Amino acid sequence: MSECAEDGCPNEAAVRVYVPWEADRDVCTAHARSIVQQDGVVAEPLEGSEKNWR
Repeated sequence: MSECAEDGCPNEAAVRVYVPWEADRDVCTAHARSIVQQDGVVAEPLEGSEKNWR
């Protein structure tokens, strides 16, 4: 698995977020929780990332 795309975050990516006004990116669950609260953002769990859901 890859690391979270957010700067300085060492966690493994577990979610792909589709942000209409930015590039799609793979992030950890903590960052996904805050990003998906914005209107228009869609989140998709990454296959094989079940162990990172905490």
